[in-house]
Amino acid sequence: MKHKINISRRKLLLGAIALPAAPLLHAAASTPASYEGPFYPTPAMRHDDVDNDLVKITGLVQQAGGEIVRLEGRVLDSNGVPLAGARVEIWQCDVNGRYLHSRDFGWTRRDSGFQGFGHDIAQADGSYAFRTIKPVPYTGRTPHIHLKVLLAGEERLVTQLYLPDHPGNARDFLYKMVPSEERERVTMVFDEASPEPLARLDLVV
Repeated sequence: MKHKINISRRKLLLGAIALPAAPLLHAAASTPASYEGPFYPTPAMRHDDVDNDLVKITGLVQQAGGEIVRLEGRVLDSNGVPLAGARVEIWQCDVNGRYLHSRDFGWTRRDSGFQGFGHDIAQADGSYAFRTIKPVPYTGRTPHIHLKVLLAGEERLVTQLYLPDHPGNARDFLYKMVPSEERERVTMVFDEASPEPLARLDLVV
C-alpha cells in the first residue's frame, strides 16, 4: 500500500509541474478563410513592380490616389511559430473602384498610379508589411483587401480583410459569412494618430 501511495504522489507532483506549460499547447485560432474573388491578377496582368508598396510604381512620378495606410503583422502557424519565408500577397481595387484585371469592365477610369497587387516575404520573426490605400466600396461590396498566403509554393490561406463598423458590412454577403466571433481576425483597425494610419493583423495559417 505504501508503494502505491508513493507512485500516486509522484504522478500528482509531475502533473503539477506540467501545469504552467499547458497554455503553450493551446492552438491559436486560425484566420478565417474566404473566397479569392474574380479579380486575382495573373502574372501577365501585373505591373513589373510587384513589391509591398502599392502606392508607388517604380518609374512613375505619379502616386496612387486615396488614403495611404500601412498593414503589418506576422504569419504564424497554429502553435504560434513564425513562418519565415511565407509569401503574402494582397490585391484590391483602386480609389475609383477598379481592379488591375482584364475582366474588370468598370465605367470609371483606372488609377494608373496604383499598383493593384503586391507581395511581401515574411521575415525570420514571421513579420510582413504593406503600404497601400485604405480600401473603398464599390457596387455590391463593402471595402476590403484580398489576401493570400503561400508557403513553399503551396496555398495556405485565402481571405479578405475588412474595416470595422463600416455601414457596408451589414449588407455584404461575404462579410456576413464570417462568424461574428471570428470577424476580429479579419478586421483592420487603423491607428489614425500617425501620418500613415497603421493596422496590425497576425495571420494564422
